[in-house]
This record gives sequence, structure tokens and C-alpha cells, in this order.
Amino acid sequence: MKKILIVDEIKSAVEEEQGILKRADIHIFTAGTGDEALNVHRAEKVNLIIAALDMPGMNGDELCCAIREDGGLKKVSVILVCNRRKADIERCANCGANSYITQPINPEELRQKVGKLLDVPGRRDLRVLIKAEVKGYFKSKPFYCTSENISRSGLLLEAGRALAKGDKVSCSFFIPDEYRIIADCEVVRVAKKEMNTYYYGIRFTNIDEGYVAAIDRYVEKRLRGEA
Repeated sequence: MKKILIVDEIKSAVEEEQGILKRADIHIFTAGTGDEALNVHRAEKVNLIIAALDMPGMNGDELCCAIREDGGLKKVSVILVCNRRKADIERCANCGANSYITQPINPEELRQKVGKLLDVPGRRDLRVLIKAEVKGYFKSKPFYCTSENISRSGLLLEAGRALAKGDKVSCSFFIPDEYRIIADCEVVRVAKKEMNTYYYGIRFTNIDEGYVAAIDRYVEKRLRGEA
């Protein structure tokens, strides 16, 4: 379980992010001030702190300096949220913060920085279980298989049809509580399971953005235990 502490008025902006911060294996703590953040970190030993550079009372850079000077607290990553002014960015660099992000917060930039500092996979690599019947086409000939897991980048399929790495196929399947997904794909991995049964790693090569959004919603629901 990874622990993230979010400090000051950026709580609402950061918590609106529906990606990596909503994962079931990440616990979010909040604090209203730098002093409160120190107390939370002492009690919980969080993995990452996201704080505003300028806050009432103890500023974000002062909070970071206090943490880095405490041997029992310093092993934590810190992201500071600041304006684009050169002086603000220099303050972030000089206090020992791991990274900074400028306002307004870019959700994708936030996801990337949090994922890197916490060493957790990005959305593209998040795979969850899905059992669905898949209708495939290879050289215009249909074949049937079942899905084992899914991410926004592709599927793991189980099938009786022999395919080879690099083969181009088309897939059609339903996502629970969503709708039918249709995509052009490429076989990127082949693993024989048993006699006449194979596992295939399938990468989407041409898929509508609406379908990708539906897959993202399903992945997030599974990660939160809602599907």
C-alpha cells in the first residue's frame, strides 16, 4: 500500500484526478497546513507528499527542508505545486523537493510524476482481469477466444487458433457495463498453454478513443473493486 499526503488548497485540484491517485493500492491522506503535514507524516511515514509552494504558515519549501533535516522523516518523495515564475521554480529546486508541477495542474503530468516517484505502472500498463468472449478475424476468417486481462494498450487472449507473433487480427468484445469494443490488433507475444490452446498478447493498433475511454473506466472500476 502506497501512501500519499496532499497538503493545502491543492487538495481539491489533485483529488479530482481520476487516474493513478484513485487506485485501490494507494491511500490518500490530507492536511491543511505544513505543520499538520509534518504530524501526519510522523504518524504514517507516507511515500509521497504533494504540497503547494506557498501556504499559510509553513510554506512548501520550508516543509520540505524540515523533512530533509529529520533523519526519521527524510525518506519521502516531495512534489511542490508552484507558479511558473523562475524564482518559485528555484525555491523548489533548492529545498530538496524531488519534483515540481506548475499551476494549473496538468493531470497527465501529475500521473507521470507520481507514477515515477512511487514506482507504480502508468495507466497504459495497468492490467486487470476480464473474462469475455472475443470474436477475432485473421485474414478475413473468424475465430473465437476468451480474454484473460485487459489494459488500454491491449489484451491477453486464450484461443485454440494458432497465430504467430506479428500477425494482424481484428477483435470484437463486450466490456461489462460499457459496450462492444472493436479494434485492429497485432500479436506481440505467443505462449502455448497446453495442447491446441495458446495465450496471445494482443496490442491494439487501431482503436477509437471512445473505446479507449471505456477501457480506462473499466480498469479504474476493477482497481477500486467496483467491477
